[in-house]
Amino acid sequence: MASLQVSNTLFSSSSCRSSNRINAAISVPKLPRIISLSPLTKPKQSSTIPVEMLVPSTKLLEQNKVDDSGNSMVTAQLYAILEAVADRVEMHHNLGQQRDNWNTLLLNSINMITLTAATMAGVAATGGAGASLLALKLSSTLLFSAAAGMMVIVNKMQPSQLAEEQRNATRLFKQLQREIQTILALRVPSENQVKEAMEKVLALDQAYPLPLLGKMIEKFPKTFEPAVWWPSSHSRINNNVSEREQNTNKMEKNGWSEKLEEEMREIIEGLKTKDIEDYMRLGNLVLKTNKILAISGPLLTGIAAVGSAFVGSPHGSWAAVVAVAAGALATTVNTLEHGAQVGTVFEMYRNCAGFFKLLEESIESTLNESNVEKRENGEMFELKVALQLGRSTSELRDFSEKSIHSRMDGAELEEFASKLF
Repeated sequence: MASLQVSNTLFSSSSCRSSNRINAAISVPKLPRIISLSPLTKPKQSSTIPVEMLVPSTKLLEQNKVDDSGNSMVTAQLYAILEAVADRVEMHHNLGQQRDNWNTLLLNSINMITLTAATMAGVAATGGAGASLLALKLSSTLLFSAAAGMMVIVNKMQPSQLAEEQRNATRLFKQLQREIQTILALRVPSENQVKEAMEKVLALDQAYPLPLLGKMIEKFPKTFEPAVWWPSSHSRINNNVSEREQNTNKMEKNGWSEKLEEEMREIIEGLKTKDIEDYMRLGNLVLKTNKILAISGPLLTGIAAVGSAFVGSPHGSWAAVVAVAAGALATTVNTLEHGAQVGTVFEMYRNCAGFFKLLEESIESTLNESNVEKRENGEMFELKVALQLGRSTSELRDFSEKSIHSRMDGAELEEFASKLF
C-alpha cells in the first residue's frame, strides 16, 4: 500500500509539471490596445444610401424596354424580308428552268411539224392522186397552219428571253439575300435599312415579273432601253453647291480627296461615251434582227400552208415548190431565232446596259452627297468600283487619266471602262 501511494504521488506531480509546461508554451502575451487615432484618419461615419440610387429608375427601365422591343421588331421585319427573298430566289430559279425547257421543246416540235408538212407536200406533188392526194394536201396544210400559229405565240413570248430574265432575277435576288445576311451578321439593323431592303424587293418584282399574262416585259419595244431593277430613290441629287464648295477643304476625310472625286467623274464620262453607248447600239441591232426573224417565221409558214393547199391543181408543181421551199426557210428562221437564242442575247445586252446605268447612278449619288462623312469610305468605294469593272485600283486610275487626256486632246477614248462585259 505504501508503495502504491508513493507511485500515485509521483504521477500527479509529474502530470502537474507537464501541464504547466504546456500552458507556458501556448500562452501568448497580449498586445496593448491603441487608443489614440492617427491625425490623418477620420472617424468612420455611418452613411445611408438612398433607395433611389440602388433601384433603377422606372423611366429608364421602360426606355430600355422600348428600345429592345423596337430593335427586336426591326430585326424580325428584316428576317421576314430575308425569308421572302429566299423564296423568290427559289421561284425564279424554277421558272427559269421551266422556260428554258419550253424553248427547247417548242423549237424542236415546231421544226418537226414544219419539216413533216413540207415532206407531205413534196410527196403529194410527185405521185399523189385521188384520196391519197387529198389526204396529203389536207395534212400538210393543217400542219403548216399549226406551225404558223405556234410560231406566232412563241415569237411573242420569246421563251429564251424569259429564261434569261429569270436567271438575272435569281442572281439579283441572291445578291440582295447576301446583303441582308451581312447586315444581320454585323450590326443591329435600322428602320432605314428595312425600308431600303423592302424597296429593293419591290423594284426587282417589278423589273422581273413572274406571271406572263398582263405583266410580261415587252419583248419588242420601240427602242432599246436598259433594264432597271433598283428603286428610283437610289439616285439622290443634292443641289447644295455652296455647301459642297465649303467642304472642299475637308475633302481629305473618310478616304476622299479631290483627286478621287475627279477620278470618279472621269469614270462616269467613260461609261457614258464608251460602254453604255456601245451596248445601246448593239441592243438596238439585236432588237431589229429579232423583230425581222419573229415576223419572217410565221409569214413563211403561212405561205407554205397556202402553197400546199394548191398542190395537184393545174399549177400544182409550182405550188409544191413554194410549199417545200417556204417550209424549209421557215424551219431555218425558227432555228436561227430560238436555237441561237436571239432573245437571250437581247436580254443580256439590256441587263449589261442596266448594270452600267446603275454604276453611273451609284457614283453620282455618292458624289452628290455634300457631307463627306456620310459617304461610304473613299478607298472602299474605289475598290468596289474597280472590282465591278474588272480592274485593279491602279488600272482604274490609269483609265481616268486616259479619259482626261482624250477629252483635252479632243480625241475619242479607245478603251472601255469595263473589262468584264
